[in-house]
Amino acid sequence: MNAHDHEVHDPRFRRLIQPNALLQKIAGDCLWTEGPVYFPASDMLVWSDIPNNRMMRWAPGMGVGVFRANANFSNGNTRDGEGRLVSCEHGRRCISRTEHDGSVTVLASHYDGKRLNSPNDLVVDSQGTIWFTDPDYGILSDYEGFRAESEIGGCHVYAFVRGAPEPRRVADDFVKPNGLAFSPDESTLYIADSGASHVENGPRHIRAFDVRDGRLMNSRIFVTMEQGIPDGLRVDEHGNVWTSAADGVHCYAPDGTLLGKILIPEAVANLTFGGLNRNCLFITATTSVYSLPVGVRGAR
Repeated sequence: MNAHDHEVHDPRFRRLIQPNALLQKIAGDCLWTEGPVYFPASDMLVWSDIPNNRMMRWAPGMGVGVFRANANFSNGNTRDGEGRLVSCEHGRRCISRTEHDGSVTVLASHYDGKRLNSPNDLVVDSQGTIWFTDPDYGILSDYEGFRAESEIGGCHVYAFVRGAPEPRRVADDFVKPNGLAFSPDESTLYIADSGASHVENGPRHIRAFDVRDGRLMNSRIFVTMEQGIPDGLRVDEHGNVWTSAADGVHCYAPDGTLLGKILIPEAVANLTFGGLNRNCLFITATTSVYSLPVGVRGAR
């Protein structure tokens, strides 16, 4: 990676990057890339191209192809403990799971009898609970879903326990909750609020919560973004938070110190750690997807 591709704001960042690694563009020709998820069993990356209503895939030596057409305007994606794809769908306003046989199961679509807005991003904890955010981006227009009025009347954060009839609301004071990720020991949950995208002087920060007995406590602002708004984020094995930004990917220490930036020529929406050693960053950035080997592994 050339010097102009990154900024070091704290000496600790030098141990987290590979100075000789090259940022590579592995895919293009999308409209808005989101939700990258890596599958180690097949060494394959899958992501959403939301406005094109499709999911794409890339694998070394195979290149880029369509993973799923007519993807119900999928956004965020992750894997569960059994290696199955779990997705946020704007079109059906639900959380879905792709089974090993390829069939798709709707897991959660309503709260208190009302349709969800447009689930955005999600993470599965070690107990199998799915934590997800539900802003209204997918129902604001017909570009990333289908325009509709919110039945719930707010944008909240939920937890869906396996076998439960509905998800449980765990936070109701966000403007537009977005990306989320756990610390390595799952004692802290980081959640982005990207409310500034549509609300003047709205939030552009990441909040941190203590997680106790399935509940969120001790809310505090972890970082406020200076470049753009926070969207997707991930945590590495040391607890550092890597988040999307207007100028690339920003890396923060667990105490909120900005360690450094990886500069990307397009606005970044999301990212994930992948590769067989979990030490490659895959970055979804507007029309393209980039890869970059780094000096740290993603948290399991």
